[in-house]
Amino acid sequence: MGLSDADEKLELIMGAEGLARLKAARVAVLGLGGVGSNCVEALVRGGVGGLFLVDRDIVQASNINRQAIAFCSTVGRRKVDVMRAMAADINPEARVETRHMLVLRENLDALLDEMEAWAREAGGSLDYVIDAIDTVSAKLALAEAAQRRGLRLISSMGAANKLHPECLRIADVYDTVNCPLCRIMRKEGRKRGIRSLRVLYSCEEPVRVAPREGAARSERSNLGTASFMPPIMGQMMAGAVIRELAGLEEGR
Repeated sequence: MGLSDADEKLELIMGAEGLARLKAARVAVLGLGGVGSNCVEALVRGGVGGLFLVDRDIVQASNINRQAIAFCSTVGRRKVDVMRAMAADINPEARVETRHMLVLRENLDALLDEMEAWAREAGGSLDYVIDAIDTVSAKLALAEAAQRRGLRLISSMGAANKLHPECLRIADVYDTVNCPLCRIMRKEGRKRGIRSLRVLYSCEEPVRVAPREGAARSERSNLGTASFMPPIMGQMMAGAVIRELAGLEEGR
């Protein structure tokens, strides 16, 4: 058993050469929350053979509404460990490297050095980086570093207070609308000389939610997440990466 039994189904739409490319591919995913965990699941099921996964969190009960790795049985466990076990259960042949750490501007270059060294040891270069992290400063630092290093990058924007997956789009961040996070990324990206950044975002106007009475602004008590939005976003990002790595379409 295993993913090899599904190769025939994958090969029908990817082609033999495309499937071989996916098996040899090396993809890094930063962040294993609602978007990132569902993205990794889709990448493994889609035949991607090499994954470098980074997250510092543990599974919490509040994650169960949207994260692929969140179950009553996994609460309290490190997300990277649960994700690695899930990947092995889907495809025992997948090569999975993990780091239990928080991605910060200060440690990003060292982390990317590790990722690129891992990819070289696996016989090639780092084929794609998927940004599913939460902090704006880390997202901006990653976009800067990817531009400097010539890495292919796709970055997830916000799912908070969004309800309509039909409004999800993949675009350059400078062409986005109605996304508060994109607005910040555009403003700060221009300051940093980021020429282009491929993102997944929603063009839907966010649902307006009043903060909980007495809550501090840092609690973000007015940000809610629908169960279906982050998983769909993760699947869409995986689909874009898989199609590109298989040679079915060019990156945009």
